[in-house]
Amino acid sequence: MELPSILIIKMNNGVPDILDNLIDELSRLPGIGRRSARRIAFHILHKPPEDARALADALNRFVDEVRFCSVCGAISEADPCGICAGDDRVKSVICVVEEISDLLAIEATGSYKGHYHVLGGVLDPLSGVGPDELNIDALIKRLEVGGIEELIIATNPNTEGDTTAMFIAKLAKPLGVNVTRIARGLPVGG
Repeated sequence: MELPSILIIKMNNGVPDILDNLIDELSRLPGIGRRSARRIAFHILHKPPEDARALADALNRFVDEVRFCSVCGAISEADPCGICAGDDRVKSVICVVEEISDLLAIEATGSYKGHYHVLGGVLDPLSGVGPDELNIDALIKRLEVGGIEELIIATNPNTEGDTTAMFIAKLAKPLGVNVTRIARGLPVGG
């Protein structure tokens, strides 16, 4: 007796192909291995279908509507982003960060009111990341236009972050921009 095609589920090692495909896609995300991906997939499976559809809709909207700001490299639904387009920011100061997550962390403090520039990483010759792979040219073009008095470099205090900071400082100094680095370490005294 032949089963109706609707009841036939293609399987790979006892796992339906659709589930295996979802696990493969989830495990491609940073920090998510196959075991975590399998846990997430089963979590989705046990939730109401509308929850899974809401997740899929959020992913689709993110892919379709979020873009990189052509000025600073942040993410936004508009180009330029709200920070670059806003009149309530100090336009003469740019804080250079490695990643968008660094920008979000600084913004969460509510204490910085200048503009940003997202590099998209740090110089790391051992991993093949040079100046051309980062958003450094766009930063220098912003500085060349003028009006920027201070460049705050907020890269991580490690070898790659320090190297990137020194490289940017070397490019910015001839343009007459005051280059500073965020403080690090523990305060002493008091």
